[in-house]
Amino acid sequence: MKLDTIPAIVTGGASGLGAATARALAAAGARVAVLDMNADAARAVAADIGGAAFACDVADAASAETAVAAARAAHGPARILVNCAGVAPAAKIVGRNGPMALEAFARVIQVNLIGSFNLMRLVAAEASALEPLDGGERGVIVSTASVAAYEGQIGQAAYAASKAGIVGLTLPAARELAASGIRVCAIAPGIFETPMLRGLPQEVQDSLGAAVPFPSRLGKPDEYARLVLAIIDNPMLNGEVIRLDGALRMQPR
Repeated sequence: MKLDTIPAIVTGGASGLGAATARALAAAGARVAVLDMNADAARAVAADIGGAAFACDVADAASAETAVAAARAAHGPARILVNCAGVAPAAKIVGRNGPMALEAFARVIQVNLIGSFNLMRLVAAEASALEPLDGGERGVIVSTASVAAYEGQIGQAAYAASKAGIVGLTLPAARELAASGIRVCAIAPGIFETPMLRGLPQEVQDSLGAAVPFPSRLGKPDEYARLVLAIIDNPMLNGEVIRLDGALRMQPR
């Protein structure tokens, strides 16, 4: 799909992988709506790229419906959705103070998995009613999984489960939405330079990067964004979860 003037939505677009993706889409000609809980940061990114910004809690149906409607009013119905919104708290199933709070586990699933599905259902419903582009395509949806979906570490039970849900969602969604000309893929990043990791001491960042076989460093958000563009550009990429990890395989801890 050629991106010139194509409406796109990026969740979690105020920082990290989402901000880099919003910038890359805009540079390729897309009309980008940046959705994020942090409305001020979303507006700053949107101002830089000539896009629009809307506050959105992806885990809330009404909030997402309002944000998607606002994006439609600004740019038209979205043909591109990139789900980058997510949380990654660390907690053991049974820690020093007893079992993990069920609400804490549920919140991670709600944001990472249900939030991705929430936007998927809304954007797919609108895109399926649009006129097909060349090749019969109507839209492309890319969600963010993680290598933790395959090699979750101790303390990552909630996060790994939520990202494994993204992996499991991708193929059935692609099969169902194929009838509407909408492709669905996911990216499973390894260790990337996100705001959370950049807040760690430099020696910790260097140690994490050294665990990656090659290149032995943290991934860069623009490398994630480049893969999003490649997925959008290649019509045969569908129903696939692509690891982007430098051959990293996570250890138990």
